[in-house]
Amino acid sequence: MIDSQRLESIVSEAGRIAYDLWPGAGNDLNAWEKRPGDPVCEADLAVDAFLKRELGALLPAAGWLSEETADDPARLDHDLIWLVDPVDGTRDFIRGRSGWAVSVALISGGRPLIGALCAPARGENWTAVAGQGAWRNGERLRASARGELVGARVPAHALPKVDTDLVAVDQPNSIALRIAMVAADEADLVATVRWGFEWDIAAAGMIAREAGAAVSDAYGRKLDYNKRDPRAFGVLVSAPAIHGAAVERLAQRLTRD
Repeated sequence: MIDSQRLESIVSEAGRIAYDLWPGAGNDLNAWEKRPGDPVCEADLAVDAFLKRELGALLPAAGWLSEETADDPARLDHDLIWLVDPVDGTRDFIRGRSGWAVSVALISGGRPLIGALCAPARGENWTAVAGQGAWRNGERLRASARGELVGARVPAHALPKVDTDLVAVDQPNSIALRIAMVAADEADLVATVRWGFEWDIAAAGMIAREAGAAVSDAYGRKLDYNKRDPRAFGVLVSAPAIHGAAVERLAQRLTRD
């Protein structure tokens, strides 16, 4: 097993590197678009380079898959792989908002083994180890235990008319932080119905699961990692008792779309 304290230290240092470039702390920042509507900034690249070096030294046998590194198919030959999003929530980061986090997960045999999030603008460090629970700033997390879908708290700026029976709560740009909100019982449901990448959800999904939440894709199927195509269609994280109802609601929407 790897040195978990060393891993937490590496992820925290990555958060510090990002914070020292964050406009919200009064820093100037270089940002641009990789593709139209897909922003990136110098913090993404600086954190990516730091994590690739330090995590590679921590566990040389592990492969690597990151949003900001060209995908190397050789990762498929590794049982262990690091899944990294250097700055999840880049839009909030660039705008000087606090809804961003560094996301790191270690995957073993297609399943999350360790997950860590560092959200320095919020003063938050989240960790989880398979079978050992999930933690934020040293406090154990217990996921939402809501028993019915109606009234469920959903991170959203606004809810569509078909979801007016739900309750909108604060929505950080980072999907990882939104998922973590379910782990911390600050939300009851997070769902997306679009293609997303493994690095967006691996660490936070691990944290939510270890806190007791139900975690799946938009169809209610288990999530696999380190696939040749590193995407999943949607993610659904919720209190366990409302997961089935949420899957049914999403299924109607997917059929309609």
